[in-house]
Amino acid sequence: MAKVAVVTGSNKGIGYAIVRGLCKKFDGDVILTARDEGRGLEAVSLLQKEGLHPKFHQLDIEDQRSIDQLKEFLMQNYGGLDVLVNNAGRSFRMDAIEPFAEQAEVTVDTNYMGTLAVLETMLPILNNGARVVNMSSVLSSYAFRKSGAAKQKKMRDATCIENVTGLMNNFVQSAKNGVHEKEGWPSIGDYGQPAVYGVSKIGLSMLSPIIQKLLDDDNSRSDIVINACCPGYTATALTDYKGVNTIDEGADTPLYLVLLSPNVTQPRGQFVYNRKIEDWTTFEL
Repeated sequence: MAKVAVVTGSNKGIGYAIVRGLCKKFDGDVILTARDEGRGLEAVSLLQKEGLHPKFHQLDIEDQRSIDQLKEFLMQNYGGLDVLVNNAGRSFRMDAIEPFAEQAEVTVDTNYMGTLAVLETMLPILNNGARVVNMSSVLSSYAFRKSGAAKQKKMRDATCIENVTGLMNNFVQSAKNGVHEKEGWPSIGDYGQPAVYGVSKIGLSMLSPIIQKLLDDDNSRSDIVINACCPGYTATALTDYKGVNTIDEGADTPLYLVLLSPNVTQPRGQFVYNRKIEDWTTFEL
């Protein structure tokens, strides 16, 4: 069967550019996904005008039924999955009027819980040599450094997915209870925005080494690599188009990671920026 790559949330922005790059460089089918079928098909049409041939499949990462349908499609048509880029996410605008607690719950539900649902559904069908990329952010580093020492220790000491999910749930619940600062969570990020986006991306930065160890311990498969990355400050709807990178520049590092050569020793389970391994707890742009 042909190889296959899936990019979540890829009808626009960096995800769209990743699909475009994969269509040019990946030896297999590339599936563009979107929650809205119309927007997804419109994005496919635009790429077809460039002479590229992505396929489309509807995917809402907050809907387990939608995730399961994609998994079934992949198994029936490809027998598994070779590349997964977890790009889908959301961020409230700087001037958002929604309460902090609401922003925390909505953002974590999408960026962490939704991505985790995709990972847990797709990990069992990854083929030998598969590559997975979690789109994190330097804002996870800023949120980590603004967290209390005791909370930082819990993040450093996390050894399983349940530990990470517990921390994300603690952030949301403490925000709802109005005690997140008392519990060591930040309110404001380094750019003056609410810290909810950065905290949600902490979860993705933490997951990669944990899942890499699980994959390495799976003797039934080999050479499956997962990494997290920061695409840099990219001009997309998420940044109100204020970024310094184009979407193709933002797609460079994730494309590098999904096209890593067979049996690569580094990076594996790490955080990467500008094609370089970084310590996400201390990283700064």
